[in-house]
Amino acid sequence: MSVGLAGKAAIVTGAAQGLGYAISKAYVTAGMRVALLDVKADLLQSVQAELGANSTAFTVDLSDGEHTQAVAQQAVTWCGVPSVLVHNAAILVNRPLLAIHLADFQRELAVIIQAAFILTQAVWEPMTAAGGGSIVFVSSRSGVVGFDEESPYVAGKHALEGFMKCMAIEGKARQIAVNTITPGMYMHTPMSEYNYSEALKQQWIDPMRLTPAFLTLATQDGRGISGERLNAWHMSQQ
Repeated sequence: MSVGLAGKAAIVTGAAQGLGYAISKAYVTAGMRVALLDVKADLLQSVQAELGANSTAFTVDLSDGEHTQAVAQQAVTWCGVPSVLVHNAAILVNRPLLAIHLADFQRELAVIIQAAFILTQAVWEPMTAAGGGSIVFVSSRSGVVGFDEESPYVAGKHALEGFMKCMAIEGKARQIAVNTITPGMYMHTPMSEYNYSEALKQQWIDPMRLTPAFLTLATQDGRGISGERLNAWHMSQQ
């Protein structure tokens, strides 16, 4: 059990599978209570059943702003005060510019950056009143470079990096740490099943191997690591 985390609470998006599931499991194992957020209701309920009484499932469509606001408030109420928010959910669909419908572009950006904004607003005052907290946005290499046929995803991740920098500045006086983190290693997730080449699939790892980084970040506040773009693989090997 990680020192200092027992009894604390976390909110994790994209918690039904992949990295979000791994983070949620690591947090529950560390003695935390975890609000699990995902759009995949049946899968999310299965994860909640596995993780037990220290977790609660909140089905949410993060592309819907009003729904996200409502569920975010429900999650905060359940947590009491979340010590850490991990916004991990994202959509990645590879296709060229002219194959992207406006509604799909808006939806994919909403899941990444609009949801980050809404969730951050929801935890901001509770964390401030509690004397601090940690906000973690899961980014990727797409947050600093471009990739062919990934324009909505790349745009969203670039926006996430900029939003983090602003929130880290605002959060300093409130003792709220705000960081982005990139996996730093190819992961075996449902997204990578269709997004990775066969060559990359030969190198992928279980997302559970990256969770030590998220345990470390759950202990941070504005007096520690903040305003940084971090590498989960490197942190987890230390």
